[in-house]
Amino acid sequence: MTHLTTHLATGEPGTRRLRRLERSALLAASATVLSLTASGCVVVHGEREVLPSATQAEAAKALAQFTTSYNKADKACDASLDAEYTTGALGAIDAARLKAGKVNSPDGNPQHTPLVLSDVTYTIPKKAGWPRWFVADAKANKGGDARWVLVFTRGDLSEPWQAAYLTLVAQGAMPEFTKDKDGWAEAVPADSAELTRAPADLSKEYTAYLKDGGGVFADGAYTNALRTTRAKSAEKPGLVQQYIDEPLTGGGFAPLALRTADGGALVFFSSHHYVKQTAAAGAAVPTPNVSVKALTTGEIKQTLTMEFVANEIALDPAKGSGDGKVSLLSRLEGLTGAKGE
Repeated sequence: MTHLTTHLATGEPGTRRLRRLERSALLAASATVLSLTASGCVVVHGEREVLPSATQAEAAKALAQFTTSYNKADKACDASLDAEYTTGALGAIDAARLKAGKVNSPDGNPQHTPLVLSDVTYTIPKKAGWPRWFVADAKANKGGDARWVLVFTRGDLSEPWQAAYLTLVAQGAMPEFTKDKDGWAEAVPADSAELTRAPADLSKEYTAYLKDGGGVFADGAYTNALRTTRAKSAEKPGLVQQYIDEPLTGGGFAPLALRTADGGALVFFSSHHYVKQTAAAGAAVPTPNVSVKALTTGEIKQTLTMEFVANEIALDPAKGSGDGKVSLLSRLEGLTGAKGE
């Protein structure tokens, strides 16, 4: 469809000429539309039209491209081989993992086993605007009995589909999603006021919770239990361990949310974390493992600061429902860098 915006200067000299020009432009536009219709061509404005993010076939192809490139990169310990098909939290974690692997195994990964995904369910939202995205929930030959849940995104038609999130979820733990008569899911806006917490705020809320606690999140392995574990490890004889948590929301790290059948949403979001170990005078920082060593810059004298990126899945209830607390369904964290001082 061609959209024409005109600005009339009624009452000013040249009005009639402007109107003649506008009529000519409208006639030309109409002729163009008729020509396109007759030729079978349709112009769709993806930024305005509410459309499925992908077809089932396109989603399957995207997953296959990711799996193939992931296996090549894992075998060679070469991040460049799957960089085109990853972004966000998964991209950062995967690139660091492969970088460390290359340092420790220059000739490739001696433990490489190809990733095989099967029994895949695709949940594809119908939405306007970019990015388009969808969720793939698959059985894998790695990670035990847990399901691999991946989120694929792309910013426009010229870009490849990229895996932005990867978490492992226990079988049967994924919620039921709202779907229309054609089977398309519903994307929830990041600034939605219909939920206990807007998806856009969850990274900030979660990192604040890890520092100070509070009543936003339900108890669980990734909330109060994690805070307890941190408190126990904060101070050991001769060693102080500090934690710094920061929200991570830009670009490929942006939160994405799907409407669940109960009116809430399943939200994917990212977070950024640092763990700083400082040895007392006369003591030494614990010797890091080979992966940490491979990613460490500087010399470890008295401190070691490790950097992590995490991606989380949260069940965010509809505002006013239940106890009003957000539950973390899954969390996957990976080391992305380290610095010795």
